[in-house]
Amino acid sequence: MPRPEAFFLHGVAVGVMTYGFISLRMLPMDGWIRAQKGGHFQFLTIQGLATAWLTMVLSLGCDLLPSLATLRTAKRASLMIALPLTFVISAVYWSLLLFFPSLILQRQFPGLSEPSSSSTLPSLARIPFNIDFSLHLAPVITLLVDFIFFEKKYTKKQAQIGSPLVVLACGAWYSWWVEHCASYNHTFPYPFLTENPFNIRVGIYAFVSLLAWSCFRLMNALHP
Repeated sequence: MPRPEAFFLHGVAVGVMTYGFISLRMLPMDGWIRAQKGGHFQFLTIQGLATAWLTMVLSLGCDLLPSLATLRTAKRASLMIALPLTFVISAVYWSLLLFFPSLILQRQFPGLSEPSSSSTLPSLARIPFNIDFSLHLAPVITLLVDFIFFEKKYTKKQAQIGSPLVVLACGAWYSWWVEHCASYNHTFPYPFLTENPFNIRVGIYAFVSLLAWSCFRLMNALHP
């Protein structure tokens, strides 16, 4: 029998993240984003959401079939990718949203949205909080709770060898992908990339990758 608290967490997480992805169609900028190369998957947020969603679906499978070792191995591998990825996404997104929103939010385009209700930055395309929560908070919160309460910490070998290889692969993939999409779209999904030259963007990719690896090492070390 699955542990009811774990099954509940995984089921709710899948539902909330599915809602977040489906709700992208409700955003005023949805049509403009979909028309671009890469669509919504230009955004690291959406790639992190997809990885977190897959991890939680695998977790549900482990809840229902706890004796299936292959499923458990796949879930642990997916968690190693999703946990640092969503942590960095949330940390960067909310920090910039609070202090430098123009670096993370796209500008609204005439005819694509109603005037913003914000009196401070009416020209920025803000996301309703319920969708924002589903995209930028729910993944990291549910993954962290799952890791701390329902998973064992990773071994020393996995943390020292596996995690940097995973972070390097993910960082190389996204940096190539976002540059590739921008070569067609002539803009990046995030203004802080659009506004910086190539050498600075490389530094950003390297810094975020290092931050993801450091966060994973710290979370694994603090695991009880």
